[in-house]
Parts: sequence; structure tokens; C-alpha cells
Amino acid sequence: MEYSKTYTVKDEHIDVQQIVDGLYYPFYMEWCRHDFIREVLDFDFEAEAHKGNNMVLSRYTLQFVRSLKKGDTFQVTCSPMLDKTNKAVLHFRQTILLNNKIVTKAVFSGTCVKAGGGRPFLPEGLLSKLEGAPEWDGEL
Repeated sequence: MEYSKTYTVKDEHIDVQQIVDGLYYPFYMEWCRHDFIREVLDFDFEAEAHKGNNMVLSRYTLQFVRSLKKGDTFQVTCSPMLDKTNKAVLHFRQTILLNNKIVTKAVFSGTCVKAGGGRPFLPEGLLSKLEGAPEWDGEL
């Protein structure tokens, strides 16, 4: 189940080299991932936070392949993957594509935690929507 959104580089994201500053690539991926989680997985971050359930990142790995430039229109993809050994962790394989060529690729891993503490978990409603999702093979 791959999800995709299209964005255009914002002028304020350009650095002195006239390319996108490296710190913005994870933000573009976050925007896409959050829309996927909200629209497809039906997980409302704000409503869940009010109930004391926080979805948080536990790690990410990102590889830069090429740079985005001012005015580029690009796609960001997001595909969920289950963890082979830890049912409380969800992974998202993501890419930024420009003209169908990989610009950046990453895997973001996260879980849910209760605001008051406790063990990490994934809500049943989320798990049921992820049924049949592939397991992460550890590769970008």
C-alpha cells in the first residue's frame, strides 16, 4: 500500500548553495507520512493525544542521493511495514522522487506510548488497517 503526495520546494528551504537544505528532507517526508497516517490509517494525532496516546518516532535512517533545487516539484512516497520481531513498532519506507528518480530514501520507525508512561504499543484499530502489510527487511 503505497501512498504519494506532490510538493514544490519552498524558497525558504534553499540554502546558500541554491539547493534544499538537508534538514528539510525529513520534514517533506513527515508531511506525507502524517497525511498517510491520518487519511489512510485513520489515526488522528490530536484526538489520540487528548486520549493520552502519543505516536512518536523511535529512529530513522536517511540516505541522500541527489539534491532538490528551487522550484522543483517532487513526489514523496510512504509505505508502511510491520516489524518482524516487535509488534509495537511500525516502519515507513519513504522516498522523495524528482522526475521518477530517487532524491532521498529513508525508513522511519515509530510506536505509540501512553502520556503517563508504560510499554510501547500500536492500537488495535491501527493494526487491523495494516493487516497484510509487508515486514521490514532492514533495507532502505
